[in-house]
Amino acid sequence: MSVVAVRLAGVGVHRLDRAQARRIAVRAQLLAAPRPTDLLAVVRQLTLVQIDPTAAVAPSADLVCWSRLGSSYQPAQLREALERDRTLFEHHAMVRPMDDLGLFLAAMAASPGHERHREWLRANDSFRRDVLDLLSRSGPLLSRDIPDTSVVPWPSSGWTNNRNVTQMLEFLVLRGEVAIAGRQGRQRLWDVAQRVYPAGVPAVELEQARRLRDERRLRALGIARAKAVIVPGEPAEVGDAGEPAVIEGVAGEWRVDPAALGQPFAGRTALLSPFDRLVHDRVRLADLFEYEYVLEMYKPKASRRWGYFALPILHGDRLVGKVDATADRRGGTLTAHAVHEDVAFTPQVTRAVHDELHDLASWLSLTVAGLR
Repeated sequence: MSVVAVRLAGVGVHRLDRAQARRIAVRAQLLAAPRPTDLLAVVRQLTLVQIDPTAAVAPSADLVCWSRLGSSYQPAQLREALERDRTLFEHHAMVRPMDDLGLFLAAMAASPGHERHREWLRANDSFRRDVLDLLSRSGPLLSRDIPDTSVVPWPSSGWTNNRNVTQMLEFLVLRGEVAIAGRQGRQRLWDVAQRVYPAGVPAVELEQARRLRDERRLRALGIARAKAVIVPGEPAEVGDAGEPAVIEGVAGEWRVDPAALGQPFAGRTALLSPFDRLVHDRVRLADLFEYEYVLEMYKPKASRRWGYFALPILHGDRLVGKVDATADRRGGTLTAHAVHEDVAFTPQVTRAVHDELHDLASWLSLTVAGLR
């Protein structure tokens, strides 16, 4: 079915079938053939790469980059871009292009928005100044190297209870006064923002920045809901960005990147991080790909269907299964505990999935165990 535009209420609405919508999404996420070749270009197109400390196979940010770039990508490239070249920056557990910094500065200046948070910062203004003075003199520092001089402890029913230094640093990052300068292992190194962010970046006005971020997000996703359920971190919706679309057999209003329409598609096979943006929005995942996925690392082992950190399998424009795999770096193996087939694999799909597992193992300097 070709892409056509129909007129509804005087607005051109693109009518797509599911296959077209999937291919737009896969191409936008740089998961079609051929592979991209440049890390910075990848992150600019994706707009973000989520950071998560889980490394059952490899850290998620590295897996996302490997899924696009293949074995030419090395984790040292991401560290260099963040810590030396400063072409990328880490903010709110996301790696973003430094080119996009201006889109966040106005929101930083308005943060935090919650009155409870503002009250805590006001009560601890001397603590805030202590932290900034120390970082100015001695940064970058780990949080454990920063004394707690808080006047009022941070109250929480969760893991942040009384973690006053960490909470202050998180707020100061959101306010744009502190930035993450790098990492020591998995621990963040904190510094004053002016030593991390380039000088003279103009702040884009808040509403214009929101519109531009919606447009950037739509280019990265290809097709998305105009409105979606609010989720922590990056929104899943794109507002009025792009042009309206309907998807055959899927209810609701969609927005599509017009530049993505009518483009040729060549699929490939890819193993994805559970935090990959192609699969991150589970509602969109079910709508477009008719694919079910739950991250089961928080479930008891006996309750898991697919595995602790199962990797979604993309083949062409379909998500066809999951790989339950674990990297044993001491033992030198990437163990494939199971390959779950959502649809029966053809011999061609089986070979392609096995090839990707061998490529993943080689990239990790491991050998594959458990494949049959």
